[in-house]
Amino acid sequence: MSGATTENDGDDEIVTVNFKVTQAFLDDIDSTWQGRGFNSRSEFIRYTLRDATEFPTFDRDELIALLQAEEDVREERTMSAAEAREQFGSDTNE
Repeated sequence: MSGATTENDGDDEIVTVNFKVTQAFLDDIDSTWQGRGFNSRSEFIRYTLRDATEFPTFDRDELIALLQAEEDVREERTMSAAEAREQFGSDTNE
């Protein structure tokens, strides 16, 4: 993180943050912000991070469960809906 800061009109201090990404990911970011009408890369990144913190899609436990489910599918530890209905005696036509 950089030590460079500036004050904005509000009470919060603006701090410059530096992070590393691959060139391919940066190219994706650039094509995305430009295609969505943002004025700058920084504006797009701030908006995206603010949205992710205010409206998180998954919490950590949900992400772990999702990763486990994907592993179960890869390892063929799942069953089809028809197999589940047969095994558990459920019939959606009742």
